[in-house]
Amino acid sequence: MSIANLPTRHNDLALRLRMHFKNKLSNFSIHNNSNVATDIRRLTAGHVGGQVFAAYVLCTAQDKDAVRLTLEQIDVIRRMCTENPEMELVTTAEGMRNSAKIACLISIEGGHSIDSSLPALRMFYQLGVRSMALTHNCNTPWAESSSSFYPNYQRKNNSLTDFGKAVVNEMNRLGMLVDLSHSSWETARAVLKHSTAPVIFSHSSAYAICNNVRNVPDDLLLLLKENGGLIMVNFYSSFVACSYNANVSIVADHFDHIKRVIGAKSIGIGADYDGAQGFPKGLEDVSKYPALIEELISRNWTEEELAGVLRLNFLRVFRKVEKVRDDFLHISPSEVEISLSEVNNSCRVMLIHPVLPKSSHRNGNAPLMPVKALIYFILLWIQLQ
Repeated sequence: MSIANLPTRHNDLALRLRMHFKNKLSNFSIHNNSNVATDIRRLTAGHVGGQVFAAYVLCTAQDKDAVRLTLEQIDVIRRMCTENPEMELVTTAEGMRNSAKIACLISIEGGHSIDSSLPALRMFYQLGVRSMALTHNCNTPWAESSSSFYPNYQRKNNSLTDFGKAVVNEMNRLGMLVDLSHSSWETARAVLKHSTAPVIFSHSSAYAICNNVRNVPDDLLLLLKENGGLIMVNFYSSFVACSYNANVSIVADHFDHIKRVIGAKSIGIGADYDGAQGFPKGLEDVSKYPALIEELISRNWTEEELAGVLRLNFLRVFRKVEKVRDDFLHISPSEVEISLSEVNNSCRVMLIHPVLPKSSHRNGNAPLMPVKALIYFILLWIQLQ
């Protein structure tokens, strides 16, 4: 089969741009660069027609400058995709389907980027963001991560709070893909039962093949099928082989298992290039996608199934998310706010008019001149001039 211009993937090149080049595109050769797994030469060699570029900031930025850093990551993705003639920034399923270039869709990887603010979420949408993972490796005040590495916002029996449901509702209204990769199974289960629109796991694999909590167990796969969503298989060796010794065959095992459980129409390719270090032999960078397709063909995957996995399944889910958006046009933007007791950090302030004290002291005991008296004194001084 022809695979030209088909794949759509999760890609963390923007993270590498910050880490290695401080987001200075003038210092980065995007056409051929051995410091990363993604460049235009290898994207072309891999017949890549689209990438979902993640705007990711570390969990250590939560409750600090995560919003600013996320804006900077969105900026570098937008610049990269608009300043290079081989690439095109898109914001719709139709735009991605019709692009004759390497289509770029922007996602946010981690709900900590919105600082528990629905207005911030809406502004990110205005900048072109069309997908957001509810968590990364840290809990947010309203959703739970699959990782326990960070101690942030630990709680019991509340994996998706009322505000978390409001985030999902607003993403449904906007037409943003809800991404459950990195979310705990409990949060994923709650979202799958709550979301009106289909959701995705943008870069997760099958728990039955590799029992890592970042992967998706069969009961969640069944809920995902009922939801109409998509699981996009991650290539990271630790998630597909539970070790660093992985190859194309073990990656294909994940595809086969998910296909047996919920069918080929619920599967996409996530990869996670430039987000992780250590990929299977034969799938080291974005030029290697054809090796996976050849392996799946050898396992009797049909041309129709592969066309879906490579691109069409993602586009179908994206269109369904946009259809829910269109159905919700009569609904006003949500004005739900998270309570200060839930966010509980010193960087969050109430925007209220400052109240002047009734009296204050310059030297600890001398009262300041009252305002009215000061005005009277100034007027009197002017008259005397």
